[in-house]
Amino acid sequence: MDMAKDLRGREALRALVRRSAAAVATAGLLLTLAGCQGGDEGADRAADGGAVVVAPGRPGEKARTLTPEQAAKAKPDDSPNAADRAYVQRMIEHHRQALTMSALAPERAGADGVKRLAERISAAQRPEIGAMEKWLTVHPAPSGGSGGHDHDHAAMPGMATEPQLEELTGARGADFDRLFLTLMTAHHEGALKMAGEVLAAGNNVAVEEMATEVVATQSAEIHRMRAMG
Repeated sequence: MDMAKDLRGREALRALVRRSAAAVATAGLLLTLAGCQGGDEGADRAADGGAVVVAPGRPGEKARTLTPEQAAKAKPDDSPNAADRAYVQRMIEHHRQALTMSALAPERAGADGVKRLAERISAAQRPEIGAMEKWLTVHPAPSGGSGGHDHDHAAMPGMATEPQLEELTGARGADFDRLFLTLMTAHHEGALKMAGEVLAAGNNVAVEEMATEVVATQSAEIHRMRAMG
């Protein structure tokens, strides 16, 4: 619990700060006015009836007026890097294993709470897989690159081994509940580790948002599973 709370706090705060900075810059750059402020090229264009963009300055500094071309150049670059692509590709496989494990619960779990937990995990992670797959189609790996496919999925943090999955498949009732909670807690902790890594090394805002959501959702589920166990 301490590890999950600490990671959630540190990485979510880091993500919030980065997103806030980008949002402030972007919001300022998207504020288009017909009037003019200042005496730069943007102000001259406004005086001629052209559109300008107002970019707020830093604390204590005046806002600047920019032309749309200048604003486009000033927009923060959130181009995906290798850490972003590796995270998305690996997390898709990580989520798929969670769905495989959760699919066993309806027929094998003894406690209704475990069945409901498995349902919530499936309901959350299935659409997340869809969002990550869509992201990959929009941001394909550079030509000639591995695209992250050289990673050993079995070695990802928290992944259950084949013998563990076989044991879970053969378990019933209270035995299934105990093993499911143990394996899924470790699985979620692995997801937090991966999310923390991309929040520290990634560059793409969309991936940052996905990782932050994983931290928030799975930290809460870890707390719930430990209370159930």
